[in-house]
Amino acid sequence: MLKSDFYFDLPEELIAQHPLEKRDHSRLLQLGKESGEITHGHFYDILDLLRPGDLLVVNNSRVIPARLYGVKEDTGAAMEFLLLEQKEQDVWEILVKPGRRAKPGARFVFGEGLLKAEILEILDGGNRLVRFEHDPAANIFTILDQIGQMPLPPYITEKLQDKERYQTVYSKELGSAAAPTAGLHFTPELMEKLREKGVRITDVTLHVGLGTFRPVKEDNVLDHKMHSEHYHLPAHTAELIHETKANGGRVIAVGTTSCRTLESVATFFDGIKEADGWTDIFIYPGYEFKCIDGLITNFHLPESTLIMLVSALAGYDHVMNAYKVAVEERYRFFSFGDAMIIL
Repeated sequence: MLKSDFYFDLPEELIAQHPLEKRDHSRLLQLGKESGEITHGHFYDILDLLRPGDLLVVNNSRVIPARLYGVKEDTGAAMEFLLLEQKEQDVWEILVKPGRRAKPGARFVFGEGLLKAEILEILDGGNRLVRFEHDPAANIFTILDQIGQMPLPPYITEKLQDKERYQTVYSKELGSAAAPTAGLHFTPELMEKLREKGVRITDVTLHVGLGTFRPVKEDNVLDHKMHSEHYHLPAHTAELIHETKANGGRVIAVGTTSCRTLESVATFFDGIKEADGWTDIFIYPGYEFKCIDGLITNFHLPESTLIMLVSALAGYDHVMNAYKVAVEERYRFFSFGDAMIIL
């Protein structure tokens, strides 16, 4: 299986640079998992596509405004930090630009002194370990809300006016460096209508790392090494999944992150149960799904691990044809783009 098998030509103008005014008015391509049949609509049409007794599993992770712009304390030279992972209370692993200014002992100032930082060490791969300093009465996440910017993907070049548009309406667990974007289409009103219909909604947590944007470099897909991300599957979600399956309902993952969480637990523990840990599961054609019956997802980058995952669920030929149709029909792609539902 070659990386090039998952290539498709995507005109640059189809990469969505901003979210639609109304979240649930994005277009929706419905793809038949078995038949490959394609139907076009809008995201709010999921109200008609889902059945009483179905279960939606969403990722409740919340994006940290993790991009910081500041200066080197002694020289005033400009510096950019991108927070990746919290190691201790105020100790983080970060990406820095430019790296030559970020040697151990170097100090930096952000937000006119609201936040200060000292480089502790250089890690393998060039990331840094840094300790932040701030008013003891303050919380670093509150400060990040004040002075941090959303770590938008590199293909989005327009500035985001409202930070909340890069958060799902149900986000609550801080920890992601990128949004679980399939969920950006939901509104509180649409979720309430789904519940009234008898569709249940539950959550998992998977904190999305920047590795989600890391391209596949190896020509042979099987040589690719996935990044590792932290997940939590709570007991109430495990119970609802078991109930749904027992009653003949469908378990539908909202996003590839929810899918990876559910399939990781099902694989690691030979079934669904409460679990907490790290996963680097790589799902590609040939994988046998152990939990999910359907998937709501956005349109992904060519040759990415995400389009490989979708191809595993709906079949390579069906998915590549759906992407061809999406390009022809001028769907909007990537984080702020349109959606696909596979059932």
